[in-house]
Amino acid sequence: MMRKFQPAAIAVLFGVLSLTNSSSAQTLTSQARDKAQLQAKQWILVWSDEFNAPNESPVDSTKWGFDIGAERWGNQELEYYTDRPQNSRIENGNLVIEARAEKYKGAADVMKDYTSARIKTVGKFSRTYGRFEARIKIPYGQGLWPAFWMLGVDIDKVGWPACGEIDIMENIGKEPSVNHGSIHGPAYTGEDGIEAHTSLSGGRKLSDDFHVYAVEWVRDEVRFYLDDQLYATQTRASLKPGQKWVFDHPFFLLLNVAVGGDWPGSPDAATVFPQAMLVDYVRVYARPAE
Repeated sequence: MMRKFQPAAIAVLFGVLSLTNSSSAQTLTSQARDKAQLQAKQWILVWSDEFNAPNESPVDSTKWGFDIGAERWGNQELEYYTDRPQNSRIENGNLVIEARAEKYKGAADVMKDYTSARIKTVGKFSRTYGRFEARIKIPYGQGLWPAFWMLGVDIDKVGWPACGEIDIMENIGKEPSVNHGSIHGPAYTGEDGIEAHTSLSGGRKLSDDFHVYAVEWVRDEVRFYLDDQLYATQTRASLKPGQKWVFDHPFFLLLNVAVGGDWPGSPDAATVFPQAMLVDYVRVYARPAE
């Protein structure tokens, strides 16, 4: 998510049918199938948020905190991130992160034309290595930039990009079928980042349905998945001379919907607001030896 000049930002798990919140029996069956398939690959669940709180509940403050403000994100983004229920809440078993077209001036006394939310697990959960996944239905439209990503916990000490960044899911509205996955570190940021992407076939849009975006991060390697389809593997050997591998220490999770910026461009007359990213769950797995 931290992309061009400043700190920047991917699977339906194992091809399972979309989970629904309308039937507890279906949910239990799907979860049991997920568990069996993950155990077969020797992954053990170590952290999750299923977002099953009552409607209109805020995000779980024991698991998530907020980035708030307008000017610290780089990329020339156009939104003001808030912790208001208008921008983030639980609805029908999903986390809702809603981008809105509205004039808003927060404590920073900076007026913006859009609001959204950006949540993170820093100080609450972090991990080195594992399978990190989320089942998400992304928003759509020119100028929207949803993301599910990770940053090194040492960002306040060493800064970005020395802390490292893993972008599991990034989509820009003008590419409705394309998911981007990337890693960033010293000397490979922005346009020089190590990036791969995959597209849905047949002109389908990622915003049409939920998809599971995941990475499997092991020593010296990060593998990227969309709906259990491996589409990219980045390794220590992927780096060029002068680039440093920084993926050997704890990272925390982030979810957000940016509006505008250097990469997606600004919304246009066809962009519909409000737009919401729906997150069914976020889950983190580890191998027994890790």
